[in-house]
Amino acid sequence: MPTIKQRLKEGERAIGCWLGLFNPIAAEVVALSGYDCVVIDMEHGAGSYLDAIPLLQALKGTGCAPLARVPSNEPVSIKRMLDLGLEGIIIPNVSTVAEAEDALSSCRYPPQGVRGNAAGLVRASDYGLRSEEYQASANDDLLVILQIESAEGLANVEAIAKVPGVDMLFIGPSDLSSTIGHHGDPGHAEVAEAIARIERAAEAAGVFVGSILLRGRSAASMARDGYALVVADAGITLLRRGGCDSVAAFREET
Repeated sequence: MPTIKQRLKEGERAIGCWLGLFNPIAAEVVALSGYDCVVIDMEHGAGSYLDAIPLLQALKGTGCAPLARVPSNEPVSIKRMLDLGLEGIIIPNVSTVAEAEDALSSCRYPPQGVRGNAAGLVRASDYGLRSEEYQASANDDLLVILQIESAEGLANVEAIAKVPGVDMLFIGPSDLSSTIGHHGDPGHAEVAEAIARIERAAEAAGVFVGSILLRGRSAASMARDGYALVVADAGITLLRRGGCDSVAAFREET
């Protein structure tokens, strides 16, 4: 089965869902619902590396690609998450060219990077059963996504996008709006212009652009506008929305 990186390169547009519940049944339901990928959220989610493994096991064989957002741009965090077995990784809050270069280096085995090698043991290589095959393909197959979500990142976005090896810029509208002076207002006109700047930087550099669902836009409209990945939902949001709608309907009718 083609990886999500291969599919995006072939022109597909992907819809994804955040996974913050760290429940394998929820992960399986989300995957079987037809999402192209999920993002296991290790930054804001409450789960551990060990908690992430049952989610990955639930996704296996569903055709839904496993991605994860790591807690920070830090080599050990990145290495440990990649060792679990991912098709893509989101590095949060990348604000400078140096930070982008560090992130890319952490994601790749030498000589392209500094990722530590335990391919003889880890889940990503089927616990060593595919060690040689995994090591040969891991650097190229991984979708490396850098999240732009700060005023500094915005100021440097054109240069960040051109760092060799970047596959996608991912917009973080909530933190971005906060750091440019519009906390809690990601729909502000200045935030919209900041988002447009990131879109232009990605296009100029020939890299993908992705985001969560943006204020006033649908997932389909974003895909038509050139977004390769729209993480349109979250497990928690789907549960909350469904519960609230059901209770509201009950209250109205009784």
